[in-house]
Amino acid sequence: MIEIPVFNSEGQQVDTLKLDAQALGGEVRPALLKLAYVRIHANNRQGNAATKNRARTEGSTRKLYKQKHTGNARRGAIRTNIMRGGGRGHGKVPHSWRKDMPDKMRRLANRNAILAKAVDGEIKLVDHLAFAKPNTKQFAHLLAALKIERSCLLAVPDTRGHEARSAANLPEVSVSRIEHLNVFNLLNHRFLLTDKPTLEKYLAAAAGPGLPEVSAIPEEAH
Repeated sequence: MIEIPVFNSEGQQVDTLKLDAQALGGEVRPALLKLAYVRIHANNRQGNAATKNRARTEGSTRKLYKQKHTGNARRGAIRTNIMRGGGRGHGKVPHSWRKDMPDKMRRLANRNAILAKAVDGEIKLVDHLAFAKPNTKQFAHLLAALKIERSCLLAVPDTRGHEARSAANLPEVSVSRIEHLNVFNLLNHRFLLTDKPTLEKYLAAAAGPGLPEVSAIPEEAH
């Protein structure tokens, strides 16, 4: 079991959340995390870079002058790649960088990234994350109370809420919907910040069929 402390808005520990590591992959799997990370990174590439080759360049196809008896080097059409304004000899063409991964591996990698954050103590949980109105100063105070001095990923149920809008102006904080968490955005940030009910709901849904539900375990059960 992994025990994650739960803090209040002043940085005082008020509760704990115990996670079953087996439901998150049992152990941190660096090879799986790298495969999933590279896949998402590759799938984000546009791959639409292109340059005009000789066939796609506009211009006359007439031979500039006859082949022999001019004293000049042999010359064909003006669109050849060795002429100024001609097509590229080996230009870029659109290319798909997409990589595939089985659904079970992808889901396991996302859970395993949560486990990696939990093992390293990089999950910051608060008991209740709710702002009456957008307030960047209040959110910065929360980060200071939780000792978050590096990049942070805020996971919330709705990115249009006051909490997400409060973090929008902080350069080291990124905001994501809790169901959109993946290996790429988790590993690209040092800390994961969310509240206890939101994380419990996400882990219960991420466990999927055939896996134990991940949630807080009562103290008396141990």
